[in-house]
Amino acid sequence: MSEGPHSRATHDLPVLGVESRATTLHSTTASAMLVFTPSHATTEDAPSHRGQPQSASVDDELDRRLGASGYDAPGFAERYDRYRPSPPPAILELLQTLVGPPGLVVDLGCGTGLSTRVWGALANRVVGVEPNNAMVTYAGSVTVEPNVEYVCASAYETGLPAGCADIVTASQSLHWMDPVRVFAEIDRLLRPGGVLCAYQYVSLLTPHWEPEEAFGELRQRTGALRKERGLPEAATWSVSRERIEESGVFSHTREIVLHSVEKGDGDRLVGFALSEGSLQTLLAAGVTEDEVGLTRLRTIAATTMEPVVWWLGYRVWLGLK
Repeated sequence: MSEGPHSRATHDLPVLGVESRATTLHSTTASAMLVFTPSHATTEDAPSHRGQPQSASVDDELDRRLGASGYDAPGFAERYDRYRPSPPPAILELLQTLVGPPGLVVDLGCGTGLSTRVWGALANRVVGVEPNNAMVTYAGSVTVEPNVEYVCASAYETGLPAGCADIVTASQSLHWMDPVRVFAEIDRLLRPGGVLCAYQYVSLLTPHWEPEEAFGELRQRTGALRKERGLPEAATWSVSRERIEESGVFSHTREIVLHSVEKGDGDRLVGFALSEGSLQTLLAAGVTEDEVGLTRLRTIAATTMEPVVWWLGYRVWLGLK
């Protein structure tokens, strides 16, 4: 996540009576906004019974990455689920237009199920795949939809039947996955005519400038202090239409931009910052809130006492098998 010269707020949130609504396919390109690039997010997964996530394959390399992510920290999953953004309604509308009413949606790297539960009323069956046990356990505990299941597994080996999925999604997660390995599994999962949809938020625009600037400074300090302390950075892969095309899995690909509208106050901004593993592991290494700029963010964000509109810009990649 990088900040422009006039950085603006953050992005995410569901709670606080937040209301997310669809917008038209629209590019948010205002100069005064906070721009995001992937930092920490969850990884891959597979299905199980609601509230009782099954466990499949998580290899040693992935297990090491998960252990260093900070996502297993007490209370992290709850904070993540509360402050991260909900999927844009426009994406749900778009995918149903492309595929029709889906029989099975598979959500890779589903985390706490934010991007999984939204399909409960739209698909016959939904399976969230997540290798982090703490995240997928929390997902099961907050999911009430009877047709939504979770599997604690790698996106490389979901354990699901071949050709079972109408839609495979990856929300804020595809950059965590080795392209060679994950596209092979996506190819195996999708039926002919099925669609992959990977998406991530890339910008946030709000009416308030100072809190956004403080948030941007916090993220810059986080990166700089991690380097100073020699803390390891998780391996990630860039996501692009070209990379999806190069997989050879899809007959057609598209890259689009759209936006979603939510609301958030200062508490959400601070909560979002604390929902990032990069900051959590830095604090756990002994860096103080003053040093990283969290104290300053708390002070400035406290002036935003009522929820304001947040415009969240997304980049979306589609692949038709």
